[in-house]
Amino acid sequence: MKHSILQRWIANRDGASAIEFALVFPVFLLIVLGIIAYGAYLAAVHGVQQLAAEAARSSIGGLSADERATLAETYVSAHAATYPLIAPHRLTVVAGAADPSGQVYRVTVTYDASGLFIYSLPNLIPLPSSTIRRQAAIQRGGY
Repeated sequence: MKHSILQRWIANRDGASAIEFALVFPVFLLIVLGIIAYGAYLAAVHGVQQLAAEAARSSIGGLSADERATLAETYVSAHAATYPLIAPHRLTVVAGAADPSGQVYRVTVTYDASGLFIYSLPNLIPLPSSTIRRQAAIQRGGY
């Protein structure tokens, strides 16, 4: 009789699912949080790249280097607020000729991403640099 009770207790699997869940859930949660954290960072990187590209395109209409720089800076300041993960006051725009002939114009947008929520998370995963720097170049004319 005692032998059959021991065998039934060993063969009982009622709590196996709970133990498996307790072991797998923390790992799953870390993976999901990592996807969310890196997704937010990559969305900010994409936004900065889009701002740089569109600022370069808008600057092409300027007649002088100063006017092109003003057009690029104006574009970034006017449209930065449309990106939800980008704080406009943390952006820096540098625009100027990329080559001595002045035919290629480059716009560099730098963003201090240290205000993103991923930098307030515990350091369970390696985090990328908090400075995002993207640039776009456009050829002037083409003739």
